[in-house]
Amino acid sequence: ISSSLFYFIYKKTAVLDSAFNSSQGFLQRLKIGVCIISLPILFFNVLNEQSMANVSANQFNNELSKDGLYSLFSAFRNNTLDYDAHYRTENIGTIMSNLKTIYKCDDTHSRYIKKPGKELKYNVMLIMVESLSAEYVGAFGDTRGWTPNLDNLVKHSLFFNNLYATGTRTDRGMEAVVLSVPPTPGRSIIKRPDCHNMFSSGFIFKEKGYENKFMYAGYGYFDNMNDFFSHNGFMTVDRANMDRSEIIFSNAWGVSDEDLFNKALKESDKSYQNNKPFFNYIMTASNHRPYTYPDGRIDIPSHTGRSGSVKYTDYAINKFLNDAASKPWFKNTIFIILADHNGGSAGKTSLPAWRYKIPVIIYGPGIIRPQIVSKLSSQIDLMPTLFSLMNWSYESKFYGEDILDANFNERAFIGTYEKLGLLRNNRLVILEPGKKLQEYKIVSQGLQDIKYKEIDPIKKDKLDAITYYQSASYFYRSGINRWNN
Repeated sequence: ISSSLFYFIYKKTAVLDSAFNSSQGFLQRLKIGVCIISLPILFFNVLNEQSMANVSANQFNNELSKDGLYSLFSAFRNNTLDYDAHYRTENIGTIMSNLKTIYKCDDTHSRYIKKPGKELKYNVMLIMVESLSAEYVGAFGDTRGWTPNLDNLVKHSLFFNNLYATGTRTDRGMEAVVLSVPPTPGRSIIKRPDCHNMFSSGFIFKEKGYENKFMYAGYGYFDNMNDFFSHNGFMTVDRANMDRSEIIFSNAWGVSDEDLFNKALKESDKSYQNNKPFFNYIMTASNHRPYTYPDGRIDIPSHTGRSGSVKYTDYAINKFLNDAASKPWFKNTIFIILADHNGGSAGKTSLPAWRYKIPVIIYGPGIIRPQIVSKLSSQIDLMPTLFSLMNWSYESKFYGEDILDANFNERAFIGTYEKLGLLRNNRLVILEPGKKLQEYKIVSQGLQDIKYKEIDPIKKDKLDAITYYQSASYFYRSGINRWNN
């Protein structure tokens, strides 16, 4: 359309001839050039090429109907993969019917979670630790002694030792926790242009009267974090909000975990003084290359590798909890410690399930009963489980469920940029572009290895995997999983 309009203007006005041959000044010619450039930009932002191109039930015909140049820039901007075009699908009616069966409800996209009795308004401190792999933690069997404080904390906490991250990047972990959705193809929802006003845990906390803050050690424009959180129920606090006097140590990724935790204590004090229950979502950065941190904290020198950064993070978390214990709000606060993703799970081509296993620790003296939970579960289940612990009733559009429920459906979602996996019953279903689907039986699995054997896809496994991922993509694309209150 823009190309046709441009050609019409060119033929009628000879605008290019006048631009190059005119004796007009530079500013006048610049105005003409800006107008010409603005046309395709305007149409790019106004038109929905994806929906307009769907002229046939035949996907090949739909692809032919697309404008190639538009598609190129659209793909760059949105960085998503069209699930229906590239992955195995079922009839949408079949998908919706199966979704009702899975969640045992009459509505395909919403259900009301009803809890009898009084709702509890505990403060919540969620610490999402950069790259804290299960393989680094002694409570999972590691013998290197990198996490002595966390290993001790596990004994006094609700500890989930069979829970899996959904992806291989920080924004995927945030997406899973805040939105409670399986990973959809392409980049996470957090990094997409249309990421505002999602059905999020932030809005649920806000509806319950909480003051929500997202706190990041670095600059929140990275990975679109501040934009996402500020439009989904949170205030944002990042490195830009810290005075120089508040920063002991920093590197390219952000301030040290100690600095971030000290800032979190101050922000919690503010909420307490405002008589507001608070939900603080704290994202650390120290356990990341170049593995640097303040000197004199642990017995491993800074800048010597992963072992030091893991042990420093362990030290900083312990110090934070000890400092928090002196605060008047401590006895009414639940602390959650989990990883965003595994430390070595980067990559776009494979799904080694063991690399997605992460620690999740929920600690609250006098509030949370210590126990070990070994049910197979996902990052997306964290918030529904927390809300259950606080006895909350709420409308839910979440895919996640309460892990502690006796009827909890054990499964985990793991994925990369392209591959989507459903893990359950020692089997892994993998969906990938080209409408491919494979299923594998897990023959053996250790802390740092896994062996698969390919099997013929089981009908229910295949249908459920397609149901989860096709519906998640459909709900996002159609706007169904938005906050409507």
